[in-house]
Amino acid sequence: MQIFLDDRMVDESEAMVSVYDHGFLYGDGIYETMRAYDGVVFRIDEHLERLERSASLIRLKTPGRKYIAGAVLQTLQCNHLRDAYIRVTLSRGKGPIGLDPALCRRPTLVVIAEPFHPYPGKLYEDGVFMVISSVIRNHVRAINPMIKSLNFLNNILAKAEAKDRGAYEAIMLNADGHVTEGTVCNIFFVIDDILCTPSVGAGILDGITRDIVINLAGVLGLTVREGLFSPRDIFGASEVFFTNTTAEVMPVSQIDDTVYHVGSITGRLRAVYRDEVEKYVRAKRSNDVL
Repeated sequence: MQIFLDDRMVDESEAMVSVYDHGFLYGDGIYETMRAYDGVVFRIDEHLERLERSASLIRLKTPGRKYIAGAVLQTLQCNHLRDAYIRVTLSRGKGPIGLDPALCRRPTLVVIAEPFHPYPGKLYEDGVFMVISSVIRNHVRAINPMIKSLNFLNNILAKAEAKDRGAYEAIMLNADGHVTEGTVCNIFFVIDDILCTPSVGAGILDGITRDIVINLAGVLGLTVREGLFSPRDIFGASEVFFTNTTAEVMPVSQIDDTVYHVGSITGRLRAVYRDEVEKYVRAKRSNDVL
């Protein structure tokens, strides 16, 4: 595979980052993941806008949205990829050991694109098993969840616990015991035909797929409630699903000991999300032709 590193394409075997890079030493950096469908990067503008927000929140200067977008497209083209998983990583860069951000002269930019392998269809048919993790989500005044940070140890510990318990994914609570999000996803559930999801105030990353699903729910005439919810609320739901860039809309069949059916609302939202993707790709293709 070819990797975009700083200002050029290099072979994967030559894509080396210094051991003095502060992303490696301290987790000092940010990232975004995206999906390309038939050569079109879905919602790239929103992803790069969020990358810039994350950079601003950690006082990190970026090479600019246009430059990064060009690096993403170049990486896709050099690897001859149409349907792909893309990760953009921007670290503080190389510098002497120490926490002062000023020690690093320029950030390190890495863009990786790999063939996207679809999730097994059985997961969408049957749903996945999740658990409520004992690992508490980072407090918003410690590490702001609005920063999509390279410092992912909080989520890794929750994911490890889920794996130990035989689960696909973990749901993390905040310090007040409210539901926040999964380790790599946002959570939705249905109570009395109302679509519920933790609000940004609960301490979550405002997922781009999450925002799309909320808007699509409105188009379908569903009532959406964003707020603070306890595990008891989610255990009383009739349907549960999670969202993220790669899985899109993934149904949940069980959380701890509570079992759920893959319901009609989940199915409808998954279908209209796929329609939204196809519409976006067609529009981009049409603009390219013009």
